[in-house]
Amino acid sequence: MAPADAENRTPSQLIPRVIEEEMKTAYINYAMSVIVGRALPDVRDGLKPVHRRILYSMHELGLFSGKPFKKCARIVGDCLGKFHPHGDTAVYDALVRMAQDFSLRYPLVKGQGNFGSIDGDSAASMRYTEAKLQKLAEEMLQDIEKNTVDFKDNFDSSMKEPAILPSKLPNLLVNGSSGIAVGMATSIPPHNITEICQAIIATINNPEITLPELMAIIPGPDFPTGGEVACGAALLSAYSAGKGKVTIKAVSAIIGDKIIITEIPYQINKEDLIKQIADLVRDKTVEGIRNINDESDREGIRVVIELKKDADPNIVLNQLYQFSRLKVSFSINMLALVDSQPQVLGLRRIIGAHIGHRKEVVIRKTKYDLEQAEKKVHILEGLLIAIDNIDQVIPGIRNSRTIDQARDFLMSAYHLTEMQAKAILEMRLQKLASLEQEKTRAEHQELLEKIKFYLEILGSESLAKMRK
Repeated sequence: MAPADAENRTPSQLIPRVIEEEMKTAYINYAMSVIVGRALPDVRDGLKPVHRRILYSMHELGLFSGKPFKKCARIVGDCLGKFHPHGDTAVYDALVRMAQDFSLRYPLVKGQGNFGSIDGDSAASMRYTEAKLQKLAEEMLQDIEKNTVDFKDNFDSSMKEPAILPSKLPNLLVNGSSGIAVGMATSIPPHNITEICQAIIATINNPEITLPELMAIIPGPDFPTGGEVACGAALLSAYSAGKGKVTIKAVSAIIGDKIIITEIPYQINKEDLIKQIADLVRDKTVEGIRNINDESDREGIRVVIELKKDADPNIVLNQLYQFSRLKVSFSINMLALVDSQPQVLGLRRIIGAHIGHRKEVVIRKTKYDLEQAEKKVHILEGLLIAIDNIDQVIPGIRNSRTIDQARDFLMSAYHLTEMQAKAILEMRLQKLASLEQEKTRAEHQELLEKIKFYLEILGSESLAKMRK
């Protein structure tokens, strides 16, 4: 039914529109909203908006790694109220996943309480669990207050939120990402942080580095649950074109009449895996298994498969790899947002995007530090002038009837700026002690050296690299 006001419109106010075009435009707008606002990570910090907002909310709450934990309900409520009005379950689920060491190769949140298990157990309610930032997450947020990234209005324009994080951590490759958007999906595997950092350093030192040279440093993905990763031509395709696949196989050992599994493929529910093996035995697809025991504990995974006396362990193990989820394929589709547009990226482009982002962060941070140092030097120079002429400054201030007159006296008598004059008027008498005067002069000299260093960084590519 048409809106009531539509009936009262004159023909000149009505806009004729072909319904197919209207539906197409509306759907494209919806799709892009999901792609940019929810489902895909940004290539620069490797985060989706919900993860970025959770980490920033925790940063604003002061939940650093060396501080006490705080209830997850407080974190979720803060994030919902300020930045992410999409429902508490979505925010809490994202927070829980960032704390699970079997979901993320390097968790960004440190949890206290029940945050679920690899057996598929769900986390406790947010009112029972507590969390704070991991040190790696702090590296992603470092220097965010120094104008290193752009900020944008939140959903109701009442405050600002970061459009991206400074992210010293190459999070997109280190922790990977997965998500389903409208008409597209991303599946980026996690990698070893040492290998990724070495590859970034190698690329900075040699921008023309080839993909085979990078793959000599990064031989393949590194999943949080372990497993043997079979890397072949498909991985080369994934790293070059952004699409491919790898095979993940459980790590097992044959000890006497037992097969002991100590690592399982990524994103495989251990309890469901054991049930699947039991079903294979029941259906006689796999024969020779007498019993299955789950002896896993906090130290790691340990599934013991006991064999019958006449069973060949190697045959049974090969059958398990063939018919069960002890061996799976992981499809790689390295899709991420580049300038708010979804693009499939190869390994070199992702590394290049991270380096470019960090270069911009370093430049902006250095400009901020330079500006702050120049402001401080400007004030200190005024204080030093006052200290050097203290016998004339104090009577001049004392003889002034108002603060404005005292400020004008300082500005006219010693050619000071208003900022310098104000600093002199606010100066404590303890600054006049000889030791404090020496400290002021030393601080002034130190700031001059810093300013020189900042200017050198902004004019030198190699020094900027060192500051990353």
